[in-house]
Amino acid sequence: MKDKIDRPGDGRLIHAPADHPPVTRPRIGVLVANLGTPDDYTYWPMRRYLSEFLSDKRVIDYPNWKWQPLLQLIILSKRPFSSGANYKSIWNHDKGESPLMTITKAQVEKLRAAITERYGPEVMVEFCMRYGNPSTDSVVRRMVDAGCEKIVFLPLYPQYAGATAATANDQFFRALMKEKRQPAARIVPEYFDHPLYIEALAQSVERVYATLDHKPDVLVASYHGMPKRYLMEGDPYHCQCQKTSRLLRERLGWGAEAINTTFQSVFGPEEWLRPYTVEHVAELAKAGKKRIAVISPAFSADCIETLEEIQGEIREAFEHAGGESFTYIPCLNDDDAHIAALMAIIGDNLAGWIT
Repeated sequence: MKDKIDRPGDGRLIHAPADHPPVTRPRIGVLVANLGTPDDYTYWPMRRYLSEFLSDKRVIDYPNWKWQPLLQLIILSKRPFSSGANYKSIWNHDKGESPLMTITKAQVEKLRAAITERYGPEVMVEFCMRYGNPSTDSVVRRMVDAGCEKIVFLPLYPQYAGATAATANDQFFRALMKEKRQPAARIVPEYFDHPLYIEALAQSVERVYATLDHKPDVLVASYHGMPKRYLMEGDPYHCQCQKTSRLLRERLGWGAEAINTTFQSVFGPEEWLRPYTVEHVAELAKAGKKRIAVISPAFSADCIETLEEIQGEIREAFEHAGGESFTYIPCLNDDDAHIAALMAIIGDNLAGWIT
């Protein structure tokens, strides 16, 4: 296909008429996607972000006639203030962005460098957010304009869930629908049991434990929750979380009771996946487990749920119940072992497209 271009940078097809539109040199794209972040922690940016997030049928599947009046008239009149205060407490004020944005940029910078070294400039690496900016639409448009005729789409969710990976895929497909010349696309599946992902988690635990005077009594693996109904309707998320915890425990060589799997961020009146992290850590303290560590295997980057919820509400629940030592193990973020795992996953999905 490259032979169609007359010379590098010319943008003209051989034998094409003079008025033919410029043609970019073909490239392959790698697009990684995360949940998203508000542009600011003040009321209106928070309201726009929360409205987009909580209007997603993959997240809240109640009928619009029932949900939207409650959301727009009641929830969004108050929640942007409380959520904004939480974001302000963790905000990267130096860069004017949320930690999730800062970390995602760092991840992509390392991935771009590694991919360019391995494959050359023919592969373009970008990131988008499901909610907020940079939007999936805008980044897909930019990649197509840059010549990407094939795109590998990687939702940064190790475990599959309809409310995370599926909605990111939905938005990617909607973006493709707007393109006159659609690129070929590959969707990277969940990687909850990938050996290098498990290895990266294990190394993060070992690294933090090596700095402690006393080994914690229990490691709590806290995953983002979801309504139990979703599990009963066929969502595999719960089972994949359990397997991640088991594989991590086996890699660490620990006994069956050494890691507890729990779920956080409960929202709304329905029963969610149990046990709830905030309740479980309090029960551990009351049962005499005075030293615990908490890890968040479902999050690829530290965010509001880890930096504010785990290190705030969940830590407080443990300490209030008599806990003495609470250790948070950061997400994999841009750790080299995490980047190596993502590179292996991306490489598998580039197979056949590039050598």
